[in-house]
Amino acid sequence: MTTTVLVTGATGGIGGHLLTALGDRDVTVRALVRDPARLARSGVEVARGDLRDPSAVAPALRGVDAVFLNSPSAPDAAATQIAVADAAAAAGVSRLVLLSQFAARADSPVRFLRWHAEVEQHVRDLGIGHVVLRPNLFLQGLLAFAPLVAATGRFGAPIGGAAVSAVDVRDIADAAAAVLTGAGPDGAVHDLTGPRAVTHPEIAAALTGATGHPVSFDDLTPQAFATALHGVLPPWQAAGLVEDYAHYARGEAARVDDAVVVLTGHPARTLEEFAHDHAAAFAPAG
Repeated sequence: MTTTVLVTGATGGIGGHLLTALGDRDVTVRALVRDPARLARSGVEVARGDLRDPSAVAPALRGVDAVFLNSPSAPDAAATQIAVADAAAAAGVSRLVLLSQFAARADSPVRFLRWHAEVEQHVRDLGIGHVVLRPNLFLQGLLAFAPLVAATGRFGAPIGGAAVSAVDVRDIADAAAAVLTGAGPDGAVHDLTGPRAVTHPEIAAALTGATGHPVSFDDLTPQAFATALHGVLPPWQAAGLVEDYAHYARGEAARVDDAVVVLTGHPARTLEEFAHDHAAAFAPAG
């Protein structure tokens, strides 16, 4: 019998790649989206609705065997995901794949890691078949710096020379496709990382090589970083990002794991591959 997979966050960076990865597998793919106009893909069933709306979530779960649970970053993200997990359990979903974060734990000084840990614990307590994916810093998160790099040839963050085993979102999507279609045992927790830990000066060097233009990294103080984020992100999100970078600066995100290759059968993409594939975003106009 063909498995039906529901993908939440389908119009996001991971979700789009996940739909592609699932398209190569013998599954029926359904996407829960707020705006169907943003999802023009053949072979994907579209369920319209918001994750916060139980009247939309329940119909989207009918006949579903596996769910990829990812929600937009928001102050109520943990509560939203917990409600969807409850609905999935009530609907008889056999496997819930939860997108969490590397180093999630209840006593973390990083709010995002505490929120993810809360959802993980709730899913474990539900007793539903589940797999937890804990990706490290997204390489594609560097695209937030792209306009600044293109305009000035510089970017900065409060991390010094600490290394982070950043991961490409395409590898996260490939790993998610594998576990959604049966790879690995229930209850597994997979840390998703790149093939090596990289520093931000090394990121600058990779962007220099990919674009053919010099790129420099500035080690900022947390205060300067927070000031730069003012007005760009909501206060809660900016404060959380400063906490994230303090976590990286403490060297807590440097460990490398082989889960990507184990789950997908291919090596994790390198920083250099990311820089090559996204060079145009970082290059000066013209």
